[in-house]
Amino acid sequence: MKFGAVPLAEAGGAILAHGIRAPGVDFRKGRRLSAGDLDALARAGIERVTVARLEPGDVHEDEAAARLGAALASPGLRAGAAATGRVNLHAAGAGLLRVDREAVDRFNMVDEAITLATLPPFSRVAPRDMVATVKIIPFAVPERSLAACLALLDERAPLALAPFRPFGARLVQTRLPGTPDKLLAKTARVTRERIERLGGALLSENRCPHEPEALTAAIAAARSQGFDLLLLAGASAITDRRDVVPMAIEAAGGRIRHFGMPVDPGNLLLLAELDGRPVLGLPGCCRSPRRNGLDWVLERLVAGIAVTPEDIMRMGVGGLLAEIPDRPQPREARPPAAEPRVAALVLAAGRSRRMGGPNKLLLEIGGKPMVRHVVEALLASRARPVVVVTGHEGERVAAALAHLPVELVTNPHHAEGLSTSLRAGLDALPEEVDGVLVCLADMPRVTAPLIDRLIAAFDPARGRAIVVPTCGGKRGNPVLFGRAFFASMREIEGDVGARHLLGSFADQLVEVETGDPAVLLDLDTPESFRAETERA
Repeated sequence: MKFGAVPLAEAGGAILAHGIRAPGVDFRKGRRLSAGDLDALARAGIERVTVARLEPGDVHEDEAAARLGAALASPGLRAGAAATGRVNLHAAGAGLLRVDREAVDRFNMVDEAITLATLPPFSRVAPRDMVATVKIIPFAVPERSLAACLALLDERAPLALAPFRPFGARLVQTRLPGTPDKLLAKTARVTRERIERLGGALLSENRCPHEPEALTAAIAAARSQGFDLLLLAGASAITDRRDVVPMAIEAAGGRIRHFGMPVDPGNLLLLAELDGRPVLGLPGCCRSPRRNGLDWVLERLVAGIAVTPEDIMRMGVGGLLAEIPDRPQPREARPPAAEPRVAALVLAAGRSRRMGGPNKLLLEIGGKPMVRHVVEALLASRARPVVVVTGHEGERVAAALAHLPVELVTNPHHAEGLSTSLRAGLDALPEEVDGVLVCLADMPRVTAPLIDRLIAAFDPARGRAIVVPTCGGKRGNPVLFGRAFFASMREIEGDVGARHLLGSFADQLVEVETGDPAVLLDLDTPESFRAETERA
């Protein structure tokens, strides 16, 4: 191909290399110049133009692109019309794009003038989505280069669409005491939507206690009903091959194939099989509709692509996905060396029903109302701000805290349960806090040094986004939650707190052994209060 600037007299039939705008002229590049075009250019005062002229053995860009597009087309991929040396390929249906990276590289190395660009391997596509494009860079390419590319495509197709196939899935969820029904309902809804987006159907959703025997029985029931895919969502995240979910799968006759994946979120996914059919132990991020590691595995299975342990272990490159609200994430605005900012939230709105009459928070210990002991300990710690949620006898509780630098929040819905006070307190926290200590107002023996130990252990960037004090291996209060969990905490309903999140996000939890029974002591009965006052 000849290329360069020539006088108008020599440009007839050539291809315009650059667009021209002048009085009475608006020609785009790639235009084959006619006699009339040359007259218009002359009238506009243009004497020379840059053109390309094909020689024997050259193939025009559109013809070359069309021939390559036809060779790339398949039952799942459709080639569009050629224009400006380009042909786009579109998906004929919904599925995953399979890309042979080596074959694409070999194609692109034939000649710099011939290029093929694709979506990443295993991209999920919908009908008519563009999945690849062939682009001829100059206005023509040598026939020998085109022939070499066509030979490669004939030898080894670099692209294919793996269509999603109809399938039926069953979901089994386990629950612990205090697991909110709303959380289970959300998981079922999100799972149903995830499955239906892939053309499948959720055949059933069942729930059972978070115990190996109960889950084994639920798996056996699903097996008898039949499924193409079984999904198991544990109330507590899977942390080991000997945990509840994998133990139940094996007890039901299944086989564990792989645990864990280098995709985040999605680290704690479990791949198993039962009677040759896939079984997935779901990571905690399954409760979010946002794309995560579960989708990477689920989509391949639905598209009929076998998933091996090696496949999962090769997912690390590109496996750091966008953050989702329900998982901890580093605070981008804070320098790495800065300390996290932790607020304290005191729940002081309850009716003290188990105390049998008086408001326990106003009962005195050592000459001071119980609630004031708790708040003064928090004010002596690093926690700031300290927010106190009041409700029942709110004015009296506020008076008990007179002259203390706390923020009081009134919960008008306190009679509906603890969750309403939790929500009211979270709404009062400033945007810049990284976490919150949820404190019960009937734990007067908790001290400022103990609180500071919990804050010191808090480090969301290193997977320590929930901090729980323990004594002798038993978990107590207060519990520190990272901001990433605030959305989930706001969704809780009824007379329960956020402790179920400890099981759902076990991979983000750190326990601090205090050796201090104060973290286990709450004074909610006359007997416990009498014992405490006698001890004091």
